Amino acid sequence: NVNKQNIKQFNNDKENTEQAQRILQIVAKQTQEQIIFHISDIVTLALNSIFDEPYKFKLDFIEKRGKTEAELYFLKDDIKIDPLTASGGGVVDIASMALRIALWSLGRKNNTIILDEPAKFVSKNYVNKVIEMLKMLSEKLNLQMIIVTHIEELKEKADKIFNVKIKNGVSYVE
Repeated sequence: NVNKQNIKQFNNDKENTEQAQRILQIVAKQTQEQIIFHISDIVTLALNSIFDEPYKFKLDFIEKRGKTEAELYFLKDDIKIDPLTASGGGVVDIASMALRIALWSLGRKNNTIILDEPAKFVSKNYVNKVIEMLKMLSEKLNLQMIIVTHIEELKEKADKIFNVKIKNGVSYVE
């Protein structure tokens, strides 16, 4: 009798565990789909607001070595492009900046983000588009950006500028 009850309890626990696992898999899949949509949308919007040739940013969750990994890539003319080997630095800069903003917006605890040299590899002829894109994302996401930059055009469009000077090895803010 005790063995039959133990087997029955074991089978009941096993069934409950399997059901819980199925529910977790469904929730994980739905969460991944929402993350994919949110991140891909923001990064693609940023890329297309800067560059004339259409880029799409894609994020896929794939199973590798028994774990879920994120695969990041660009699509251009339906061709899959590895961002780190087949794109210019400006495209990677914009995607990286937009990716940081998109990830920040998923878990936001405040409305301020700090970007350090976000457009350092972007060609001069795209800087004004970068400024407009930053303003658009700031308004769309209700986001205050603190930007560290040496790009004069970005500084000229800032609401407030703080210059940091070094004197005798000590930094001073002006």
